[in-house]
Amino acid sequence: MSREIDVMHLGRDRVICAYEVDGLIVDPGPTTGLETLLEGLGGAEPRGLLLTHIHLDHAGASGRLVQRFPELTVYVHERGAPHLLDPERLVKSARQLYGDDMDRLWGEVVAVPEANVRTLSGGETIEGGMRVEYTPGHASHHVSYLHEATGEAFVGDVAGVRIPPVDHVLPPTPPPDVDLAAWEESLRKLEDWAPSALCLTHFGRVRDVSGHLLRMREGIARQGERGRAHGQEAFEEAVEAEVREAADGDEATAESFLQAAPPYTLYLGLERYWRKKAEREGAAIGEGEGAKAPATRP
Repeated sequence: MSREIDVMHLGRDRVICAYEVDGLIVDPGPTTGLETLLEGLGGAEPRGLLLTHIHLDHAGASGRLVQRFPELTVYVHERGAPHLLDPERLVKSARQLYGDDMDRLWGEVVAVPEANVRTLSGGETIEGGMRVEYTPGHASHHVSYLHEATGEAFVGDVAGVRIPPVDHVLPPTPPPDVDLAAWEESLRKLEDWAPSALCLTHFGRVRDVSGHLLRMREGIARQGERGRAHGQEAFEEAVEAEVREAADGDEATAESFLQAAPPYTLYLGLERYWRKKAEREGAAIGEGEGAKAPATRP
């Protein structure tokens, strides 16, 4: 069984969980939690780093870890790899989203040397008996890992945010590349694995796999429609009210939820998704009308 390491993001528990299994670290978290991660490893030197995707709450500490352990192999989807090698665009994009809070939230982001990076496309089985599947929806470069020996699935953000002891599931939908249709296909891939547990970055191990994925699908449908039909203020108020109701007066759990998935980022990702979808459909209609137009002679 894997070992959970709470990196205590900004001093708060149950926000970001890294996992250690057979000397492999899955999603180390941001640089702001690096020392806590190292304490959790108890002096053990990891041999590999498995990234589900490159968002800073999952992978921000990768470069610093390689500096500390120069032989560390870093696995990442091929679409995410360029941003590990040169994080300038990633950092610029994140700074646009988080503004003045950027450094406080995530800390320094350091490039990973090319020699340490191994790219994935999905379908591989890598060291430690980890099966890899391409699971976009939350991000276009998202992968999940199945530890074949235990049946545990390390799923990053594709299976949502759930803060124990509450069962409520919140789909994390930040910009720029949320894709709700691709997300559903990724959830089916997780089901096909029939895992013994889902290991969430936000937060912890879930044994009730079928119940959790059902709640995730319900959350995507509810939140997706809310993002399409309502403005930002109404969306944020509804998400926060939903979280606080689910937490049933447990303020610490509610705050961990809202820190792991800030409602304003959830809205911005969905607003972009629906806007881009409408633009594509409008362009397709325009092209179709053009194709039907009668030919004219010069």
